[in-house]
Amino acid sequence: MPKLVRLYIRNVAIGFGVAAVFVGLLLALDILGLRSLATGSKDGPLAVFLLWFMHGIVFAGVQFGWAVMALAERDETPRGGLRQMIPVRVRADERRRPF
Repeated sequence: MPKLVRLYIRNVAIGFGVAAVFVGLLLALDILGLRSLATGSKDGPLAVFLLWFMHGIVFAGVQFGWAVMALAERDETPRGGLRQMIPVRVRADERRRPF
């Protein structure tokens, strides 16, 4: 299996795992009465599944994006700091108006 596919599958699994923990905490802490809504309705399990699935898509995308950005090689060229600027004389033959 190609490395990029393994990277994708691993990070999607991590994202859905984080989503499961997140939804579990939402239900355990009964944020906005979600646990009582889910247990009080016959469609509660579907709502919990959809909550987990949609958060899983978001967290998996963020996790994979983070992993791809982390693949970049470090640029060791100096940035900022005290650059040596060399002044260059520019000769102006005539004055122009800005408009």
